Amino acid sequence: MKTLEFCAVSLLGLALTVPLARAQAKRTMNVTAFGVRNDGSDSTLGNRAALEALREGPAARLVFPPGTYDFWPDRAEERYLFISNNGSGLKRIAFPLVGMNGVEIDGSGATLIFHGPMVPFLIEQSQGVILRNLSFDFVRPFHSEGRVLAIAPGSVDLEIAEAFPYEIRHGVLVFTSGAAPPGPAPAVKSREVLYPYGNLLAFDPTRRETAFMVQDRGGVGEGVAAQAIGPRQVRLTLDKVSARPGDILVFGPKRRDYPGIVISGSSNVRLSGVVIHHSGGMGVIAQRSHDVFLQHVQVSPRPGGERILSATADATHFVNCRGQIVMEDCRFEQQKDDATNIHGLYARITRLVAANRMEVRLMHPQQAGIDFVQPGMRLELTEAASLQPRGFAVAKTVERLNSECTVIETEQPLPTEFSIGDCIADADANTADVLIKNCVMRGNRARGILLGSRCKMVIEGNTFHVPGAAILFEGDARFWFEQAGVKNVLIRGNTFDNCNYGVWGNACIQVKTGIAEKFRKTTRYNQNIVIEDNLFRVFSPRPLLSIYSVDGLTFRGNRLERTQAYPVTGTAEKLFDITDCDRVVVQEPVLL
Repeated sequence: MKTLEFCAVSLLGLALTVPLARAQAKRTMNVTAFGVRNDGSDSTLGNRAALEALREGPAARLVFPPGTYDFWPDRAEERYLFISNNGSGLKRIAFPLVGMNGVEIDGSGATLIFHGPMVPFLIEQSQGVILRNLSFDFVRPFHSEGRVLAIAPGSVDLEIAEAFPYEIRHGVLVFTSGAAPPGPAPAVKSREVLYPYGNLLAFDPTRRETAFMVQDRGGVGEGVAAQAIGPRQVRLTLDKVSARPGDILVFGPKRRDYPGIVISGSSNVRLSGVVIHHSGGMGVIAQRSHDVFLQHVQVSPRPGGERILSATADATHFVNCRGQIVMEDCRFEQQKDDATNIHGLYARITRLVAANRMEVRLMHPQQAGIDFVQPGMRLELTEAASLQPRGFAVAKTVERLNSECTVIETEQPLPTEFSIGDCIADADANTADVLIKNCVMRGNRARGILLGSRCKMVIEGNTFHVPGAAILFEGDARFWFEQAGVKNVLIRGNTFDNCNYGVWGNACIQVKTGIAEKFRKTTRYNQNIVIEDNLFRVFSPRPLLSIYSVDGLTFRGNRLERTQAYPVTGTAEKLFDITDCDRVVVQEPVLL
């Protein structure tokens, strides 16, 4: 069996490298032929011309010579985008790769710098797109940071670096772009760009990670009352801030409006040697796509810079994807949320119109507009509280009322027990084979990876150093409305390095599925999980494994090393917290 798995992994690696070799034979164009320069001028118009030339012919390769290229949103193409788990709206886009097949963007090590609100890359309704050998960043990030000078009941004193321009307006701290609006001031509406914040979180500047056991401070609404107390120093009128003097307090943006790379309705997309220093949302988000490959992709702050945060949300995220998802030799660090989350979508039943007609609503605001139901699709009918399937149905007709509500007629009558408040999902999406291998995840907020695909998932040779659960099995139909429920997971040969130094999990590997307590004894939402030959380095007595409602789990051949990396939290040690499960085999780890 191990030999077969090794062969499968080798074939995946071959599948990644062969298309890159074939790309060398493509028609090659240089961006400098279209007026793109690495001299600080705006590359937007020249880049638009180059992309139009890509559209005109057969598969082609667009090359950026080494250097730094700048992009402003003023003349960028704009589209209204619905992006799952990010903010929808009208976006300016630097690289709108829409309806393109077999194209490649080769940065040759170039750095792309974005000035103002925009989405760097959109890959939509395209096939065989390759991005490689480039990095990108924003001159002014979408978050802000300040060093904590002092903290007292009801106040926090901060020193704010030059990289994060701000003003105190009418007694409130306001973060700005630091630049005057371009062009003449309009009579009615200012063109000023502001950077509103919605939450605060402290990072340890020495360890380059969230500070030990800190908690998020949300609810800052329309801003925080502030007063100047010195050059670039302010006093915030704010209580319940979990931080210490010397910490870096990160002001998280109010919305996830500008993810770095959006992949939508596309197939065979490959990112190789791509470095994302910052994005105003997720680093990479793929939705309703097929076969997505990431090799040597980094989400990481620029070395030597003033920032401690990289992306302002997950490093990567995959929604209703099929085929293969492969992440090899990647590094995801210091982003504002998880390293990856792989799941489907649930929509809630809001009306039963007839025996075979129902109205469904996308409940989470960041799911609006994600039209995942199509005629002919096989639908999973799920009880919301238990996550138990009530049956299946095939969509005959689909009538969209708006971005949230859809009326679906099914070929057969719905089950009589199927009721308002229950949910539907695409029964055949969220079925990608997943390989996450030799990746490093560290220093970010929250967890490592959230696993929800229904097909085979192999998590091998990775290093996790995260403040919460390294691996989380989630999914629910009552809050996030994310379809999960794994069927075949192998977690092998990984190093779990002093995880759980924060508040985002109670075990290193954890189930936190949204099943109502009364159904946990009978529901078996997650199945067939093997955890073998891993190294757990731990400083506290928190469990290695905390699970419920699982059918089939084997824990064997693992090693345990105790450390003093952080202060001990808790007293009673319980390596395994297992309830309401079937067919569980646990072998005690070897103590090193």
